[in-house]
Amino acid sequence: MVAPTLRRIHSPWTQTVDLGDESRAIWSWARRPRLLRRLLPELRQHLSGAPASTAYAFTLFVTWWTLRGVGDSVERRLIFSASTNLYNMQHNPIQVLVASAFWTQGQFPWVTIAEILVVMGFAERWLGTSRWILLFATGHIGATLLTVTAIDHAIDHHVIPVRVQYAADVGTSYGFTAVLAAMAFHFRGVVRALWAGVIVVFLASALLIGPTFTDYGHMCAALIGLAVGFVASTFWRRIERLRAERQATSAAPIPVTATNPLAAARIPAAGGDSEPSSVAAQPLSGADGGVEAALHHADDRFDDAGRDRAEHRHQ
Repeated sequence: MVAPTLRRIHSPWTQTVDLGDESRAIWSWARRPRLLRRLLPELRQHLSGAPASTAYAFTLFVTWWTLRGVGDSVERRLIFSASTNLYNMQHNPIQVLVASAFWTQGQFPWVTIAEILVVMGFAERWLGTSRWILLFATGHIGATLLTVTAIDHAIDHHVIPVRVQYAADVGTSYGFTAVLAAMAFHFRGVVRALWAGVIVVFLASALLIGPTFTDYGHMCAALIGLAVGFVASTFWRRIERLRAERQATSAAPIPVTATNPLAAARIPAAGGDSEPSSVAAQPLSGADGGVEAALHHADDRFDDAGRDRAEHRHQ
């Protein structure tokens, strides 16, 4: 019952690629003629394979456009109502955890939308839509909760001013950082270590040089992404090994031994007859005694050796 279930399991966490091979394939594709004509179909295929990332980028554009159409005071109130600061997390935690991921501040978020369409789109095509959403939400929510807890602790110990609990904190960066860190497990060997190492070193440098609560949140999000990638890849690799062992066991032939006489019934006769042999068809009374009785059952149909020679004049 276990083996058929395991054969239906396929996880993207075990589908690793070599960055060198991928780079050479992209370069070979780019050098082919009529690049501009081939670019639009490839972009359409990429976006159709990442519907959640495409919808998310469009939502960010809509919310940014909404902020541009209202006054400064209304914009500040909207941003404050969606911020995951300490005050809002104490009063409306669920609302701000969801809303904060769909608002951006400042000018048009060209970089953010491009990162979501390209990087997050690639991650969604690798993991699948549901896994990508779950990973993004885990990084966003987990990093936010850790950051708010650290802010509360720092305010209680007079490390940071009280006004920080009302600071604006919206955007996609926590979830994006978690997914980007987890993407290290899509590659093999040295590339995986370099990918994770560069992210951790970059965020740690920002945290040490000019620490802010958002730098702390980005570091937490990266560690969450690496932890999720490590646990998921390790778990599914064990499942893959178990599946291979089950398939190898089910494909192995059953040996015919004295302790396993029933296996003889599965072996066809030498002449191609599909009927079981007379030895295998005899009833068995025990593991060893049954085989011996079957082998000697026909002896009573023959005369003894002395009488047979006398009747047929054998010397």
